[in-house]
Amino acid sequence: MNSILSGKKHIHMIGIGGSGMYPLAQVLHAKGYYLTGSDNNETDTLAAVRSMGIPVFLGQRAENLEGADLVVYSAAIAKTNPERAAAEASGVDMMERSVLLGIVSSWYKEAVCISGTHGKTTTSSMLAQILFTAGVDLSAVIGGKLPCLGGSGRAGSSEAFVCEACEYVDTFLQLSPDIAVILNIDEDHMEYFKTLDNLKASFTKFAQKSSQYVLFNGDDANTCDAVSRVEGKTMISFGEGADCEWRASDVSINAQGQTVFTAWHLQEQLGTVTLNVPGRHNVLNAVAAIASAMLIGLTFAQAAAGLLEFHGAKRRFEMHSRVAGIVVADDYAHHPAEIAATLRAAKAMPFKRVIAVHQPFTYTRTKRLLNDFADALSIADIVALTDIMGGRETNEVGVYTRNLAEKIDGCIWIPQDETEAENDTRKYRNFDDICEKVCETAKEGDLIITLGCGDVNKLSKLIAERLAQKNV
Repeated sequence: MNSILSGKKHIHMIGIGGSGMYPLAQVLHAKGYYLTGSDNNETDTLAAVRSMGIPVFLGQRAENLEGADLVVYSAAIAKTNPERAAAEASGVDMMERSVLLGIVSSWYKEAVCISGTHGKTTTSSMLAQILFTAGVDLSAVIGGKLPCLGGSGRAGSSEAFVCEACEYVDTFLQLSPDIAVILNIDEDHMEYFKTLDNLKASFTKFAQKSSQYVLFNGDDANTCDAVSRVEGKTMISFGEGADCEWRASDVSINAQGQTVFTAWHLQEQLGTVTLNVPGRHNVLNAVAAIASAMLIGLTFAQAAAGLLEFHGAKRRFEMHSRVAGIVVADDYAHHPAEIAATLRAAKAMPFKRVIAVHQPFTYTRTKRLLNDFADALSIADIVALTDIMGGRETNEVGVYTRNLAEKIDGCIWIPQDETEAENDTRKYRNFDDICEKVCETAKEGDLIITLGCGDVNKLSKLIAERLAQKNV
């Protein structure tokens, strides 16, 4: 597939301001390609693209493609998009973003591709922070914004490349990892994979693509099953179990609220690690990041120093506001296992109560894991639910917020149609109404945390604004 870039002089990127497209634009620009791009809304990212000297069109029109000999688009760009449709009609070469990312990953000799159902963005961000703090001129494509990178990616001159490897529709099988990391495997995206065995088989294929190492969670049964079929690779385990090659022990929370643990490699005690992000799940993420960093030549001291500088990626337990003694946070958690890990971490912190505000994402996932969502959310003291955000789906499975709300004691929820509203006294119709109810419920010493991968972060900011207005 590298051959498709051969001789290309002008690459046009549809949606160049997207979190997945922007880092690729950085890398291609640094490699000397002439780029143009388009997007629909002015953002800080578009300003950053323009600052590199890349022309950007606001609004997507067929004429924006003029002169391009390759058009790149993301999976989010519909076939009816004016630019994609024009490219199809003209016969110009086209490439989906994940294919381009796969080609880019092959350009580096130390490509660390981090996969897993949960924790990809955090672990990728941890490793990027370690390398950045150590002075490595890395390249990176991650799923969240990291302050030290100034966004979701970076183009550097070294052979180190940190890449988040997403399993959705098997996009990670496009990658060329030198170190393939598997954090965990849990049932997700089952509308595509259908069965857990199919999902594990995809992770096996991903691991098999590694040119050097497969670093896997030795504590996770699904992961161990998936990698048991990998052949001809150096297999390295991490976790807390005594049999893991890289492991953590003596996990505790200090007086400053930091998570502290001892790191080991085989029988060698490497030293103490201090994390500024909460939760036991982040200990395993950190061990994976340490192992990855040391496999490409960094020292433990450099890894520990980088982790101390890491304060989380955007939308990963991001505590963005404190108003009248109430902390407002936002987290990308959208699977029951992720929600449970986040809420357990929150409950271990010195808050009086934890108020979880969750936006379910996709109907198939919500219906399939309904009881698991109820159990995970019930870890919080108070739960509020928005409507289900369908994303790429229509509600063909007949699941509604009320189906989940009825399984959670005292749940605050939003009726989804007039019939339901007429038969229920809890008429919180939208973000504004649920914001008001949550703000009325919250007290000094509470944590309000919004959870979900949709646009619930907007509600998080609305809650913080409303609390500030109430306390002027």
